[in-house]
Amino acid sequence: MTDSKNDTERKHPKDPLHGISLKEVMTQLKASYGWEKLAELIPINCFKSNPSLKSSLTFLRKTPWARAKVETLYLKSKANWGKYK
Repeated sequence: MTDSKNDTERKHPKDPLHGISLKEVMTQLKASYGWEKLAELIPINCFKSNPSLKSSLTFLRKTPWARAKVETLYLKSKANWGKYK
């Protein structure tokens, strides 16, 4: 008899974003960098002009290239969070 939790983990063993929502990604990036720094790192209007979590999520869900940039930044940042505390 197999454990369903283990089956779920095996389906996406190499996807570091598996189980992490875009909202969670954006919330952590905003908390770490703020809108101004995010706009510098990823120059898209949803970060530059009247930024909000809701408008950013709407844009990123419709724009795969921008979402890919955000997810890449999250993964690079996550690797360094806590190293210098």
